[in-house]
Amino acid sequence: MLGPKLVQTTNAAIQKIRARILIVQSRQKSYTDERRKDLQFDVGDMVFLKVAPKKGVLRFKKKGKLIDFEPLQINESLSYEEQFVKILAREVKMLRNRGIAVVKVLWQNHKAEEATWEREDDIRAQYPELFED
Repeated sequence: MLGPKLVQTTNAAIQKIRARILIVQSRQKSYTDERRKDLQFDVGDMVFLKVAPKKGVLRFKKKGKLIDFEPLQINESLSYEEQFVKILAREVKMLRNRGIAVVKVLWQNHKAEEATWEREDDIRAQYPELFED
């Protein structure tokens, strides 16, 4: 099987594969469309907005149920910046043969239980006024 006959059988096999893929995609789309709902909102409607930090922004774990909160100052890009409150603790984490200085940071709009451990270098770079002494 060499030459044009090989090309024709290969093309026929490729067309069969493409046809089967289209059939499967169509079937999957119909399954998905059955469960999909069209949502429409009017101005003034109350909706739940999930705010997730962008890459490179510190992440926080949410614990407990939704309770009283202070409103966040949200930018036009629907993001917000965490504000530093104070350093709660300092430690040096040992990794094999070197130590990494970390600080436990309390953030605005978060409880002390939600304080995060951050690298001291990063906090020092973002907030140099805290380390002037």
